[in-house]
Amino acid sequence: MAPRFLFPQTLRSLEDEHADDDGDRLCARNSIDVASLSRPQLEELVKGVAFDLSDKEVFCIEEQDIFDRVYSLVLNFSSLAPSYKLNMVETLRSNLTVLLPSVDLLSRAGDDDPTVFDKIASLRNAFKIYTFFLVSIVLLEEASISSSNNNSKVPATSRKRQAVHSWNWDPQRGRILNLIANSLEINLSLLFGSTDPDENYLAFMVKNALSMFENSTLLKDSETRDPLCRILGTCATKYHYTAQASASIMHLIHKHDFVVTSMADTAAWAEKKYADGTLAYSLIREIGRTNPKSYVKDSAGAENVGRFLVELAERLPNLMSTNVGLVIPHFGGDSYKIRNALVSVLGKLVVKAFKDMEGEVSSKSIRLRTKQAMLEILLERCRDVSAYTRGRTLHVWGELCEEHAISIGFWNEVATVAAGRLEDKSSIVRKAALSLLIMMLQHNPFGPQLQVGLFKATLEQYKKRLNELEPDEAESVVDDLPSDSSSSGRPAEVRCKQFQIEGAEACLRKMLPLVFSQDKSIYDAVENAFITIYIKANPIETAKNLLNLAIDSNIGDLAALELIVSALVSKGDLSNNTISALWDFFCFNISGTTAEQSRGALSVLCMAAISCNGILGSHLQDIIDIGFGRWAKIDPLLARTACIAIHRLSEEDRKKMLANSGNRVFGLLGSLVTGSWLPDSTWYAAADKAISAVYTIHPAPEAFAADMVKKSLITVFHASGEDDLQNEIEDGATTALTEVQVAKLSRFLFIVSHVAMNQLLYIESCIRKVQKQKTSKDKALESQKNDTNGAHKDDDINAELGVSASEDAIIDSLSERAEKEIVSGGSSDKYLIGLCAPFLSNLCRNFNLMQKYPELQASGMLALARFMVIDAGFCEANLQLLFTVVEKAPSETVRSTCTICLGDLAVRFPNLLEPWTENMYSRLRDPSVSVRKNAVLVLSHLILNDMMKVKGHINEMAICLEDEEERISSLAKLFFHELSKKGANPIYNLLPDILGKLCNQNLKKEAFCNIMQFLIGSIKKDKQMEALVEKLCNRFCGVTDVKQWEYIAYCLAQLTFTEKGMKKLIESFKTYEHVLSEDSVIEHFKTIITKAKKFAKPEIKVCIEEFEEKLNKFHIEKKEQDATARNAQVHQEKVVERAGLVAATNKNYESEESDISEEGDTAEPSMEATSPSEDNSADPNSNGTVEDSCRSSELSRVGPSVEVTSPEDDSADPKSDETVEDSGPSSELSQVEPVSDGNEVQSVKRSAKSRRHKKSNMKDQASNANTSRRISTRTRAKRSSCVR
Repeated sequence: MAPRFLFPQTLRSLEDEHADDDGDRLCARNSIDVASLSRPQLEELVKGVAFDLSDKEVFCIEEQDIFDRVYSLVLNFSSLAPSYKLNMVETLRSNLTVLLPSVDLLSRAGDDDPTVFDKIASLRNAFKIYTFFLVSIVLLEEASISSSNNNSKVPATSRKRQAVHSWNWDPQRGRILNLIANSLEINLSLLFGSTDPDENYLAFMVKNALSMFENSTLLKDSETRDPLCRILGTCATKYHYTAQASASIMHLIHKHDFVVTSMADTAAWAEKKYADGTLAYSLIREIGRTNPKSYVKDSAGAENVGRFLVELAERLPNLMSTNVGLVIPHFGGDSYKIRNALVSVLGKLVVKAFKDMEGEVSSKSIRLRTKQAMLEILLERCRDVSAYTRGRTLHVWGELCEEHAISIGFWNEVATVAAGRLEDKSSIVRKAALSLLIMMLQHNPFGPQLQVGLFKATLEQYKKRLNELEPDEAESVVDDLPSDSSSSGRPAEVRCKQFQIEGAEACLRKMLPLVFSQDKSIYDAVENAFITIYIKANPIETAKNLLNLAIDSNIGDLAALELIVSALVSKGDLSNNTISALWDFFCFNISGTTAEQSRGALSVLCMAAISCNGILGSHLQDIIDIGFGRWAKIDPLLARTACIAIHRLSEEDRKKMLANSGNRVFGLLGSLVTGSWLPDSTWYAAADKAISAVYTIHPAPEAFAADMVKKSLITVFHASGEDDLQNEIEDGATTALTEVQVAKLSRFLFIVSHVAMNQLLYIESCIRKVQKQKTSKDKALESQKNDTNGAHKDDDINAELGVSASEDAIIDSLSERAEKEIVSGGSSDKYLIGLCAPFLSNLCRNFNLMQKYPELQASGMLALARFMVIDAGFCEANLQLLFTVVEKAPSETVRSTCTICLGDLAVRFPNLLEPWTENMYSRLRDPSVSVRKNAVLVLSHLILNDMMKVKGHINEMAICLEDEEERISSLAKLFFHELSKKGANPIYNLLPDILGKLCNQNLKKEAFCNIMQFLIGSIKKDKQMEALVEKLCNRFCGVTDVKQWEYIAYCLAQLTFTEKGMKKLIESFKTYEHVLSEDSVIEHFKTIITKAKKFAKPEIKVCIEEFEEKLNKFHIEKKEQDATARNAQVHQEKVVERAGLVAATNKNYESEESDISEEGDTAEPSMEATSPSEDNSADPNSNGTVEDSCRSSELSRVGPSVEVTSPEDDSADPKSDETVEDSGPSSELSQVEPVSDGNEVQSVKRSAKSRRHKKSNMKDQASNANTSRRISTRTRAKRSSCVR
């Protein structure tokens, strides 16, 4: 019997083990040096081995000679020729294939056969040897291929080796591994004599299978990956090698992301093949036991583990649902990747693990409770601290909606959570919440229409039916409820509109302005949604949708609608049938059409004319007849829309109109402007478009406009005369201004100012035409330059003389002169509009008149601003007036209008407006919402377009971030967002200045924090963040206010700290060590440290911890020092107060001593005159009189710190020691009973002397020596005089 074979550590170990072999193990004893053999010798060796293995028994390989030869060939397998390789592989593989059935035949052998044990030993040896050599061949060949692939440049000497690898190895590898996997699935207990093979064999198989799993190329080949999964799954499950395999599998999962799917397949295959989920359970348990903190450090490993859990839940939902409790505690970990994975796992389980609810009632109840618990966890995770986890959870809820896995009880709660997440600070979460709501609408279980009124009516209906039916019939009624609806996914607004949800129309209108987005995907989404909702197959229905949109839209929505309609016309998405339907609505060809609908149809047609200006020419006469006819009196805005249509006529259509009905059109436009048949609410808008139309189509617009101004002037000054009105305006009187005249004067001011503005635009258009003609002429001359030499010389001469430049100068001079003549007039005289300018200026300066007529002030200030835009001199003369009105006008309409005008003036004359920058920023503090909103818009436009420098007043704009009006706050946020995109982000440079000014303003702490958090959040570059650390730290030095310390520390805590940023913070310790005594400041520094620790490298983390200890130490020391200083200050104040009290007491005592000495002589006669008998017979209160007098004299000695009150008054200063001491003798004196021997006066004197002696002793102790001697001498002198 041959020696037994044990799996070595490596292939070459078979030779090394020979030295220590005692003869009981099969080793390589006589290996052959294959590299030294010639090709014929090598061929003979290979053929000989193949012949012996094929001709003899399969277990002949355990013969020493054959074993040594096979070992030698396998050891040098990589260097063999392809034919030799194929021969060896086929021979070994076929022998192992023949051997496997022999193992099954062992079960039929009888126990009485004496040779059966030897046969089993030989088969076991051969089985192990064949397995070992085949696995070794796979490892060697893969190692050879890998090393050759790593060598990108192959030298010429190794070209022969490349041919060695040119055989088709992949199919051979798959066949070998498949055979080995099959060998594991037979009854190996017949070979190994126990349930499991020996551990040496299992360790070899698992180790090498896992090493092949580390090769990503192998896993891409299913013929290789599947057998590897079978090998690993069989060893771990069938042969109970689970513990060792699980640890190795988890190591691979942490290390390589490409093994995740294969490992999940392995666990799933093992559970399905052997109905045993031990491997999967062991892996889940390993994950659950892992410390959650380790996943924070190993981010890649955490992601791989999370993916593995999701894959496992996908393949084994039932097993995962029963063991998910092992990993649920990881929801409390810091790794958001693990939490994301667990959320996905729960989603998979809810969908797949609870579909089949068959079984006992108790188990069904348990599974239902488990499902509900999982859904509750998913709801809780919607509020996770990580935006990634919140977004992932919302995505999982969307998948559950799609799979109809959400019960009715959770539906409203999920919708509420999703709606709340629309306000999330993260765009990822907001997008996921919006997608979830769309999915909920698409798969809602309530029906195709979600109108609340319908559901209320249905609810009442079913309540009545349920009350009428028996309980057992109630279930059939529930089945009749509306079922789920399905349709393709669209944006949320589209879905809301399709389901007829209340408020959907308003949301759609908010969607329209998004067409102005520079992001093409957003524009495309809005356009597609618009087509889905409003563009129908029926042209009349489409036309009606569009005209209704035009009727109800505001100015901003109309601009967006105009862009969409013109784009649809240019693309052909708006059909000719729809255009015809719109004309039918405008011409009242469709029954039931109203004047408002006619106006809406014409408005849409004007929008379409932008892309196809020939649309309006086909119904030119209808536009004139309907737009300015009787329907315009029913809907006055129809006239304005008709003016827009005339303005947008093509050049050809204009000529046609002027030839056919030009006089009539201009007469209608003139009557609209100067007439009174339109109400004020619509006249201004109509007159605006009418004057613009005149300047567009009239051949001589300035003459026609002058006639309109004169007619309006006559209507205003017809009643009282121009001179009288001018005098009253200058005097401040208002008697001549009747109600009608005020309205007419307002209209006149609007007409004259709008004509002036259009005249300016007309001049600019004429200049452009002249310049265009000049450019065309120059190009024509340039093309003819080489025709003749003479012409060429003339051009050169003109160029040298600067003829072309002088022509441009002449054009510019004419332009400036024409613009100046509008308001200022010529060199000697003023023209029509210029004559109105002084009157307008005086009118606007009469504040009493303007306050009485706010409508007139609005029109007057608008006209004044227009004149100022036209003429620089007039602007400079009236600029102070404009700012006075914009600040002090009581009407918010006037202030708002003037604010907008300031923006126009800043664009036109920036140098004139530059000194007034602070006044422009002050409009951001206006009490009116309208004024503040316009101020934000104006300043945003000027700053973002580089028309105004960002001055030191930008903090006013920052305060608008917390404006109580949401619209203003949103505009301010948009401004700073766009400002951060300019250059190197100006906010970085402005931030310290904004911080300093906001600290000095009376802002709420919450508002300040929100403002600075937003501004700091707009800074993204690490270098700027690092520089801000140093800048903010330096601000601590020049600040003494505790509040500002706290604010600066808060701003520091909002920064994103890099490694360099933390170093700068630590290096700047000296700048802020004096502020560390404040608790609020140290809390912000602790926040910085906490954030820095999360992402710091180990070496930096040590520095951060040392810095934290230093901060805490200084905080404690500074608090103690501050407490000591405060106590010392309090003590010093007490000492000063006591010294002042003693000095005051001494001063009062000196004056009182002299008073007492004088009173002593005069008091004695009266006191001696009172006899004892009289005292006894007198009023019982007579004794109290003596006592009160003594008390009064005693209290009078205390000084100013004691209030003179009754003896029973407790309000005396408790801090006065003298008061307490003096009260003693007084109370004692009040208890002295009258004596009968007439010595009462003497006893009173003795008591007074005793008290004065005590007082003197107290003063001696409180004052210095010299003062004490003087006081004592004076006291003794007074006492002696008293005694005498």
